[in-house]
Amino acid sequence: MKSVILSLLLILPLLALSQDAQNQHYKIYNTVLQKQVSVDDVIATMDNADILFFGEEHTDSIGHVVEYSLLKKLSDKYPGKVAFSMEMFETDCQPVLNEYLKGAIREKDLVKDGRAWPNYKDYRPMVEFSKSNNLPVIAANAPSRYVHMVTDKGLANLQQLDRTAQQYLAPLPIDTASGVYYDKFLKIMGGHGAMGNLKIYQSQNLWDATMGWSIAQFYKKHRDFKILQINGSFHSEEKLGSVAQLKKYAPKARVLNIATYNDGDFNEADWAKYKQLGDYIIFTKSK
Repeated sequence: MKSVILSLLLILPLLALSQDAQNQHYKIYNTVLQKQVSVDDVIATMDNADILFFGEEHTDSIGHVVEYSLLKKLSDKYPGKVAFSMEMFETDCQPVLNEYLKGAIREKDLVKDGRAWPNYKDYRPMVEFSKSNNLPVIAANAPSRYVHMVTDKGLANLQQLDRTAQQYLAPLPIDTASGVYYDKFLKIMGGHGAMGNLKIYQSQNLWDATMGWSIAQFYKKHRDFKILQINGSFHSEEKLGSVAQLKKYAPKARVLNIATYNDGDFNEADWAKYKQLGDYIIFTKSK
């Protein structure tokens, strides 16, 4: 009972904020219709999609409010047919996450053994909502030890892992996306000199591919579900990164993506400047 009360205390402020947030704390733009829309409008378009990628800024508190609202409204519209997928948990922690969702272990065990992110409090309301409503939660990300391994030694070294270890990753060999995504990554990293002989880019692709593969595995087994995936914006902008990797594993999956930014010029946000980055663009204002 105590844990239920604590969960409600965390969630109720989010609900109160979300009801009066439009135009005050966040603005959503549909880049196809070229107009401002609501969370409900986004949900309505999910009739023609299977997976909604929400690209967030990890420390954006308002972005987390919108994520929670989307998860709740998806669950309301598609009862019993919604799954929540997270960059914030790694694939080898799926058993721990499942145990918590079933009520078998304590929350502090989830946080410790599931290697929850330092800002887990920002995601806790969505995990608790999923637990209360029996929503599957997908631990989508590649284990960090293997990401670090690739950054240090390159993708080829993953081949030395045994079968048990490899099951936590997208199938090897990992395809390293070239072209637009490579150029974009190169720019954000500050040029070739910061790339570590491409190993950093290879680890990015491992990250993306494993998230895409994790979602694809669930999608293939649950074609009638709607999946909400949350990750850092770069992973799904322009439907590159994890979205492009997902489409390799599940070509028929229908995807919508949201790119979110805590924009400094909220009142005059130039959404058209960002329109190529997502089906929806969200600007948030924390204060």
